Amino acid sequence: MSGHASAGNATPDALVVDDLTKRYGQGEAVIASLDWTFGSGTATGLIGPNGSGKTTLLRLLSTLAFPTSGTVRYGDLDIHAHPYRFLAHVGLVYAEPELPAHLSAIELLTWILRERGQYDEHSADRIGELLDTVRLDERRANLIGTYSSGMLQKTQVAAALIAEPHVLLMDEPFRGLDTESTAAVFDLLNTFKADGGLVVVSSHDHTLIDDLCDALLDMRAPQPAPVK
Repeated sequence: MSGHASAGNATPDALVVDDLTKRYGQGEAVIASLDWTFGSGTATGLIGPNGSGKTTLLRLLSTLAFPTSGTVRYGDLDIHAHPYRFLAHVGLVYAEPELPAHLSAIELLTWILRERGQYDEHSADRIGELLDTVRLDERRANLIGTYSSGMLQKTQVAAALIAEPHVLLMDEPFRGLDTESTAAVFDLLNTFKADGGLVVVSSHDHTLIDDLCDALLDMRAPQPAPVK
């Protein structure tokens, strides 16, 4: 199976969590001894109430937080020992996006491709097509600092996908989207998964999670376990 990353350079590896524990200070562990494998060509939904550890797990998987103990491996790579090597394969959507206000959506996506060494003569067309797909039709050349919450979310989803990653880590990716944009993003994620991509997603929209995901990880359990 070929990877979803640009030019087929990335191996479509699994993301393997081994005995992962995270606690803050001397408090009770937010995540305790978690074992899980996120496989290529699958989407896993994180479910549970606020405070159950969904965002903490996504932060650990995206190397924004470090485990108290245990490891997360992408293929043979310890992601916390080599975060930049791992993040070259990753697209991120945060629950509260912080995008550069001084750039437009077009400039942000262009910058991402240039930073990853993927910008070429077809990039402008790719950027335009992706922004069309997420339905950022209005003001895409205006500064991000002027965008509504829905426009920010569309920009963030496009930014996560533009470099053709193999892994998508998404916290509330549908928040603030209208019905048409939600359907468009849902279709993008299904296509990404069908092409061998790996998706980990948290959302309060349980219908979308159920329809998109191959497995659900219930974070409320003392030892989170699959429920699908």
